[in-house]
Amino acid sequence: MYNSVSDARAKCKELDKLLKDVTKEAQILSREKEAIEKQRTEAIKKRAKLELDNKDLHEKIKGNKKAKEDAAIQLELLDKEIQGSNAELTRITQLYDEHVRAEDNLTREIMECEKQLSILYQKQGRATQFANKAARDQWLKKEIKDYQQVLSSNLVQEQKLRDELKQLEKDILEHDAYIKGRKSEAAELESLISGYIQGYNQFKLNRDELHDKRKSLWGRESELSAEIDRLKSEVAKAEKSLDHATPGDIRRGLNSVRRICDQHGIGGVHGPVIELLDCEEKFFTAVETTAGNSLFHVVVENDDISTKIIGHLNAQKGGRVTFVPLNRVKAPLVTYPQNSDVIPLLKKLKFLEKYTSAFGQIFSKTVICRDLDVATRVARTDGLDCITLEGDQVNKKGGMTGGYYDYRRSKLKFMSIIRQNMKSIKMKEDELNKVRDELQKTDQEISELMAEKQKNEAKLAHEKSELEQLRQDVVNSEKQKLSISKSLEKKEKSLDSILTQIEHNRANIANKEKEMGTELVDHLTPEEKESLSRLNPKITNLKEQLITCRSNRMEAETRKAELEMNLSTNLVRRKEELEAVKQSAETDMLQGEAELNRQELADGNLLVGQLTQQLKRVIEDIDQRNKKLEDFITEKEKLKRLQDEYQSTLQDEEKELEQLLSKKNIYLSKQEEYSKKIRELGPLSSDAFETYKRRSIKELYKLLHKCNEQLQQFSHVNKKALDQYVNFTEQREELQRRQAELDAGDDKIKELISVLDMRKDESIERTFKGVAKHFREVFSELVQGGHGFLVMMKKKDNDDFDNDQDDDEPRPAETEGRVEKYIGVKVKVSFTGQGETQSMKQLSGGQKTVVALALIFAIQRCDPAPFYLFDEIDAALDPQYRTAVGHMVRRLADMASTQFITTTFRPELVKVADKIYGVEHKNRVSRVNVVSIEEALDFVERDQSHNE
Repeated sequence: MYNSVSDARAKCKELDKLLKDVTKEAQILSREKEAIEKQRTEAIKKRAKLELDNKDLHEKIKGNKKAKEDAAIQLELLDKEIQGSNAELTRITQLYDEHVRAEDNLTREIMECEKQLSILYQKQGRATQFANKAARDQWLKKEIKDYQQVLSSNLVQEQKLRDELKQLEKDILEHDAYIKGRKSEAAELESLISGYIQGYNQFKLNRDELHDKRKSLWGRESELSAEIDRLKSEVAKAEKSLDHATPGDIRRGLNSVRRICDQHGIGGVHGPVIELLDCEEKFFTAVETTAGNSLFHVVVENDDISTKIIGHLNAQKGGRVTFVPLNRVKAPLVTYPQNSDVIPLLKKLKFLEKYTSAFGQIFSKTVICRDLDVATRVARTDGLDCITLEGDQVNKKGGMTGGYYDYRRSKLKFMSIIRQNMKSIKMKEDELNKVRDELQKTDQEISELMAEKQKNEAKLAHEKSELEQLRQDVVNSEKQKLSISKSLEKKEKSLDSILTQIEHNRANIANKEKEMGTELVDHLTPEEKESLSRLNPKITNLKEQLITCRSNRMEAETRKAELEMNLSTNLVRRKEELEAVKQSAETDMLQGEAELNRQELADGNLLVGQLTQQLKRVIEDIDQRNKKLEDFITEKEKLKRLQDEYQSTLQDEEKELEQLLSKKNIYLSKQEEYSKKIRELGPLSSDAFETYKRRSIKELYKLLHKCNEQLQQFSHVNKKALDQYVNFTEQREELQRRQAELDAGDDKIKELISVLDMRKDESIERTFKGVAKHFREVFSELVQGGHGFLVMMKKKDNDDFDNDQDDDEPRPAETEGRVEKYIGVKVKVSFTGQGETQSMKQLSGGQKTVVALALIFAIQRCDPAPFYLFDEIDAALDPQYRTAVGHMVRRLADMASTQFITTTFRPELVKVADKIYGVEHKNRVSRVNVVSIEEALDFVERDQSHNE
C-alpha cells in the first residue's frame, strides 16, 4: 500500500510537470494562433479590398471597352455625317462660288454699262458744262489726277493685301508645322506615359515583394528575439545553479576579481579553470572530483598581475581567490602506464595550448581507470592518483574516496549549459544583427523605391499635364488656323474688290485720256444714241439679275456658314472627342493595373490559403495539446481519487491497526497475567492439554477452584524452581556461545593487529632504507671523500653491532615486529673518509648543517615536495659546502621540477639561482625588487665587506 501511494505521488508530480510543459506549449501555440489569425484577418481584408478593386477595375475596363465600342459606332456614324456635311458643303461652296462669280460678273457688267452710260451722258453734257475745249481738258486732267490718286491708293492697298495674304499663308503653314510637331510630341509623350505606367506597375510589384520580405524578416526577428530571451533565461538559471553549487567565499572572490579587472582595466586575467576547459559529458564527474575547488582557481599571465589583484582584494575585503600564474607553474613530467583500462585525465580535456602548464599542475597526476580494482593496482604500482567515471578515487598513498555523486548539481554541467547557450546566443545575435541589417537594407530599398515611385508619379503627372497642354495647343492652333483661313478668305475677297476698283479706275483714266484732245461737241452720234437707248434697259435688267443672284448667294452663304459651323463646332469636335475616347490609353493602364491586381489577388489567396493551413495546423496542435491536457487531468484526477482512496484506506487501516494494537495490548496484558498464573502453577504434564481439552468451561472452573484450594496447602513450596533452572540453563548456553564468538573475534583482531604491525614495520623499514640509501648518496655528493650512515635505534639494541649497523644492509630475523621497538634514528658520519665515524654531538655547527641538509635532500628524493623554503641554510657552511649545496639545489630543481626558495647572503647560492629578489629597507618601508645576478653579487660583496 505504501509503495502504491508513493508511486501515485511520484506519478502526480510527473503529471504536474507534464501539465506545466503542455500548458506552456498550448500557451505558445495560442499566441501563435492569435498572431496567425491576426495575419489571416489582415490578409482576408487585403484580399477583400483587392477583390473590390479588381471588380471596380473590371467594371472600369468593361465601361471603357463599351465606351470605345460606342465611340467607334458613333464615330462611324459621325464620319458618315461629316462626309455628308462635307459633300453638302462642297456643293454649297461650289454653288456659292458660282453665285459670287455671277454676282461679280453682273456687278462688273452693270458698272461697265453705267460707265458707258455715264460717258455718253457726260459727252452729251460737255458742251453745256464747259465753254471751250481747254476748260474741258483742264477738268479732265483734274479728274484723271483724282483717279490716279485713287488708283495709287488702290495699288498700295493691293500690295498690302497681297503681303497680308502671304503672311497669312505663311502663318497657316507654320500652324500646320506646329500642329504636326505637337502631335508628334504628344505621341512621344503617350509612349512615355505608357512606359511610366508599366514602370509604376513594376514598382508596385517590387514594393509588394519588399513588403513581404520585410514582414518575413520581422517575423524572423521576433522569433530570434524570443529564442535569445529564452536562452538568456536558461543561462541565468544555470548561472544561479552554478552560484548555489559554488562555495560562498569563492563565489564572492571571483565576482570581486571580475569587478576589479573591469574597474582598474587589469589585463592578462584568463578566468577560472572551469571556464577554460571542456570535455565530454561522461568525464564531468571525474574532472569535478579530481579538481575540487581547483576548478575555481583563476589563471593569470604572470605573478605580477595576481599580486596586484590580491592587493585590491585585501583593500576591498572581497573574498579569497587562488591564482595560477602561467609564468610560475610547470606541468610535471609523468609517465603513464600503457594500459587500455587506464586513460590520463589530462588527455580528455580540451583547452588552449597556452594553459597546458596550469592544467598539468591540476590534472597530470590523475588517471581514469575502468573500475576500483584497476585504480587500486595502478595507484600502488605507478604512484598515480586514480579515479573512475563514477567519481570513486584511489590516492597514490592508499586512501580511497567514493560514494553517491549527484549529477544534477554538476558544476561542469552548468558551465557546459552556460557555454553552449552563450554560443547559441552569440550565433542567434549574429543572425539577429544580420536580419536587422537586412531589415534596414530592405527599409532603405523600400524608401528608395517609394521615392523613385513618387518621382515617376510626379513625372507621369507632369507628362500627362504636358500631353493635355499639347492637345490643347493643337486645338488652339487649329482654331487659330481656322481663324487665319477665314481672314485669308476675307483678304482674298478684299483683294478682288481692290483689283476691280483698280481696273475701273484705270478704265476711267483711259477714257478721260482718250476724251482729251477731242472736239467739244454738244450731240451724240447715232451709234451713241442707240447705245444710250439700249444701256438703260440693260442696266435695269442686270440690276434685277444682280438682286436675284445676290439673294441666291446670301442663301448659299448662310447654308455654307451653317454647315461650316456645324462641322467645326459640333461634328469635328465630337469626332475629336470620340477619337480621344477610342485612342485613350486609360484602358491599357487599367489593364496593367488589373493584371497587377490579379497577381496581388492570387498572392493574397495563396497567403490566405497558407495562413489557413497554418491556422488549421496550429488548431490541430492546440486540440492535441488540449486533448493531452484533458487526458493528463483525467489521469491526475484518477490518481488523486486513487490517492484519496489509498489515504482513506490507510486511515481506516490505521484506525483498525490502533484497535488491533489496543486489543494486542489487552491480550498481551492478559497473556502476561495468565503466564504469571501458569508460572505460579508450576510445570504441567505433557498430557494436561489433551486431558482437559474436551471438558466444558463450567467443569474446568470447578476443577480450577478445587485445585486452587488444594494449592493453598502447598503455598510454602518454591513453584518457580524448575522454570528458573530452565532459564538459567538457556542463559548459560547463550553466554558460552557468545564467549566462543568473542574468543574467535579476539583471535581475528590479534591476527589483524599482527598483520598491520608487520605492514607498518615493513613500511617504516622500507622508507628508512630508502632515506638511508639516499642519505649516503647525498652526503657523499656534499662532502667529497666523506661518508655517512643512518642507524635505527631500538629498545633492546644494547650492543654496538646493532646500534651501529646501517639499516640498508641485511639484518638477522626479528621475532617481534612491532613498531614500539623503534625509539629513534642515529646519524654517523665521517667528513674525511678515514677513522671512526662521529655522531651528531661530536660535530661542529657547519657540519651539523651539512648533515641536516643531506637528510632533507634524501627525504626529497624519496617523496618530492612541490617547493622548499630555506632560510639562510648556508650561513654556517664553509665555502666548499656552500658550493656543493648550491650545485645540488640547482640539479634537483632541473631534474625533479621542484621549486627552491632560499634566503642568503653568500654568492654561491646566488650564482645558481633562476630569479633573484632583493629586499631593501628604507624609511621604515621594505621593498622587494627583482635584481640581476650582478647586482645581487655586488650586494653580497658589500654586505660581506661591511660585516668584516
